[in-house]
Amino acid sequence: MPGDVVQLQQVVLNLMMNAMEAMSPAEEPRDLTIATLQCEAGLLRLSVRDAGIGVEAAQLEKIFEPFVSTKSEGLGMGLSISRSIVQAHGGRIWATRNPERGLTVHVELPCEEPV
Repeated sequence: MPGDVVQLQQVVLNLMMNAMEAMSPAEEPRDLTIATLQCEAGLLRLSVRDAGIGVEAAQLEKIFEPFVSTKSEGLGMGLSISRSIVQAHGGRIWATRNPERGLTVHVELPCEEPV
């Protein structure tokens, strides 16, 4: 079954906005990398990587819970809503800390093979 384009666009937009907001204008470099990969047949992975402030290892799962935010002005709903959308599409979402600084959020979704 095809995914809901508007909902999936909302996930991508939310991940990009979070990544950009995590990077202070004073910090250099301000790198945002978006990558896609078909990791195996029928499975697509999207990764959004930033060079921002990151989160502590203990917070990696909590950031996807409602009302949890690392931003002073954040509502803490974006990643929670994104997780709900991804799961409703049969996928999963998680975050990993980057070795140097920042965070990478990964989304895996089932996909149909091209005909």
